Amino acid sequence: MRHVCAIGVMAKAPQAGRSKTRLCPPLEPTQAAALSAAFLRDVTENIAAAALSAPIQGLIAYAPSGSETLFDGHVAEGTGLILADGLPHHPEAMPAAVQGFGRCLLHAIQAMLAEGYGAACVLNSDSPTLPTALLVRCAQALLSEGDRVVLGPAEDGGYYLLGMKAPYARLFADIAWSTNSVADATRVRAQEIGLEVVELPTWYDVDDQAALTRLRQEFSGKHDPVGLRSYPAPATEIALGQIGLLAVAQVRAAE
Repeated sequence: MRHVCAIGVMAKAPQAGRSKTRLCPPLEPTQAAALSAAFLRDVTENIAAAALSAPIQGLIAYAPSGSETLFDGHVAEGTGLILADGLPHHPEAMPAAVQGFGRCLLHAIQAMLAEGYGAACVLNSDSPTLPTALLVRCAQALLSEGDRVVLGPAEDGGYYLLGMKAPYARLFADIAWSTNSVADATRVRAQEIGLEVVELPTWYDVDDQAALTRLRQEFSGKHDPVGLRSYPAPATEIALGQIGLLAVAQVRAAE
């Protein structure tokens, strides 16, 4: 396992009224939950595809405790589960400066590395078409000699991926989460502790109506964010068609 990179998808179980609430409206809560489930399927299948080209293990880094069974049937075969609720067994491992969502991110990294993996990444669950090549590139960078951080910046100023070889709490400290300064602050934290930062191409999160429109455009072939081959995300394409956001012909082709 020391030669394997763990990629943990930060996820909540798909439930109406609790999943993708920023997409309601235009979506109904049940539609948003169905889309969330499709995202989980595609993101984990994407990790499994990347594992064919690099030593990668996919996991769901979930919260709260007790929700494990809610992921049944929504993730790729072989995907593991790891609790990441920000409440580790050893509270001293969670510095006071790490607050909010940062606690869950750091908990996920700590838990994956404690399992014996040589590197650990946290990945969002909102980018179903993220190019598989970027996941492969991340694992290869982390598993090569020397210490470094891999950052996948998002277009909204956050990041879709962050990977490391050790649980550097400083990378999650004093961060204004859910703002457009998250990626920049993370770069500064890495510089403070002398870590090289390997940056992947920028990608986008599907977390609001504008991003949902962009996702539809990507399926229609009208949008190519960085010139890389997007993951085809078949579950997401089918879900969008069932909601009525893609042409019937496209849905039939996906099925």
